[in-house]
Amino acid sequence: MRTIIIKNGSVISSESSDIRDVVLTDGKIVAVGNIHLPNYPEAEVIDASGKLIFPGGIDPHVHLELPTPAGPSCDDFISGSRAALAGGTTCIMDFVTPRREQSLIEALYQRRAEADSSLTDYLLHMGISGWNSKSAGEIAACFEIENLRSFKAYLAYRETIGISLSQLKEMMEAVKQGNGIVMVHCEDGEMISRRQQEFIQQGKTRPTYHASSRPVEAEAWAIHEVIELSAQTGCAVYIVHVSTAAGKQAITAAKKSGIRVFAETCPQYLLLDDSVYDPTLDDRKVLPYIISPPIRSKHDQEILWEGLADGTFDTVATDHCPFNLNGQKDKGIHNFTKIPNGAGGIEHRLTLLYTYGVLSNRITLNQFVSLTSTGAAEIFGFGKRKGKIEPGYDADLVIWNPETTGVISVANHLQHCDSEIYEGFGIKGCPEMVLQAKTW
Repeated sequence: MRTIIIKNGSVISSESSDIRDVVLTDGKIVAVGNIHLPNYPEAEVIDASGKLIFPGGIDPHVHLELPTPAGPSCDDFISGSRAALAGGTTCIMDFVTPRREQSLIEALYQRRAEADSSLTDYLLHMGISGWNSKSAGEIAACFEIENLRSFKAYLAYRETIGISLSQLKEMMEAVKQGNGIVMVHCEDGEMISRRQQEFIQQGKTRPTYHASSRPVEAEAWAIHEVIELSAQTGCAVYIVHVSTAAGKQAITAAKKSGIRVFAETCPQYLLLDDSVYDPTLDDRKVLPYIISPPIRSKHDQEILWEGLADGTFDTVATDHCPFNLNGQKDKGIHNFTKIPNGAGGIEHRLTLLYTYGVLSNRITLNQFVSLTSTGAAEIFGFGKRKGKIEPGYDADLVIWNPETTGVISVANHLQHCDSEIYEGFGIKGCPEMVLQAKTW
C-alpha cells in the first residue's frame, strides 16, 4: 500500500481555497485537512508550501487520431495524452466517429482499442454520423450495454458526418429517454457550403477565405435552433466551441429561462483574433489557424471572457485536433475547402487560462477549477469520482507553481505538430507535479 501526503499547499476547489494537507492512498484521496504525520509513518511526504493544489484537469473535447482525407490528426493517444499530462490534464474525453450506417457499438469497440494506449484516463462521447430507422435503438443500446451518457451531432459537414435539424430532434428525443446529453457542433452547414461554392467559383481560394465562409451568423443561427429543440424535447444539450458574442448571449438567455443548456468555449477564441486571417499575410502563416468555427473578432473575444465570469460557460475545452503544416494543412493551400480543420492546445489549456484569466483578474481561482475540471466531471456524469479534492475521489491532482514562467513555442511543445497557434505567448504558472490515479 502506497501513501503520499501533500503538506502545506493551498487546496483550490470550485468553491473554496484553504491551506490543507491531502492524503493519497493507492490512487484515492483518503483525507483532507490538518494531517498528523505520525499517523502515517510509511508515507511519502511532499512539501507544497507556496504551491496551489488543483484537481487534475479534465478536457471534455479532444480529437486524437481523428481520421480525415488528409490523414489522421497528428497526435495519437500516446503523444496527445503525454502533452495533456505535461499541462496538468489527467483525463481527456474523445469521440467515437462511426462511419455512416456503421453500428455504434462496433465503432465504440474500435475506438476503445485505439484509446486504451492513453497515458491519462479517458472517456468517449458517441458521435452520431447519420440518422436512420435503427439509430434510436442503437442509442438505447449505448445506454443499456455501455453506460454511455453523451452523444454528439454536427450541423456542419452535412456531406460526411452532419445531420439535419429534424434528425437532431429525433436524436434528442432518443437521448432524453436515457437521461443523457446531446453535444452539438453549431454551424449552419447549408450556409457554409453555399458560401464555399460561391468563393471557389469566384476564384477566392486562398486560406484567408475560410473565415469568411463560416460567418458569425452560421454559428448564431445554429445555436438558436439547438436551444429551441432543447426546449421542445426537454433534452439537455452541450454546445461545443462557442466562438461568438451572439452565441454567448443566446446561451445566457436560455440558461436564465431554465432551458437545460451547457456550453464550452476554447482558449483559441479567448486569446486569438481574426487578424490571423489578414489577407496580406503569407498563405502558409494562415494555415495553422484554419479551424472551425474560425477565430473571431476582438469584440467576440471580450464577450466570451464575460461569459466565463458570469457563468454562461461551464467548461473551457481545447477541441485539440492538430494537423501538420507540411503534408497536411498545405494540401489545401490553393483551395481552402481542402485544408483539414483543427489545431492543438491540449498542453496549454491550464497555463493559458491561469495566466490570461486568473492573473488578469478575468476569472477567480475557483472559477478556474470549475472551468478546467469540476464542471466537466459533473456535466458528463462522473462528478462523484473526479473534479474535486475530497475523500473518496480519484487521486488526480496538480501541484501548481504560480511563479514559474515560460514562453510557448513549437520548439518546446510536446504535442506532435510542426506549428503552434500560441507561438510566443508568455505564461506564468504551470504544473510542478502531476499525480494521477491511473498510475498507482
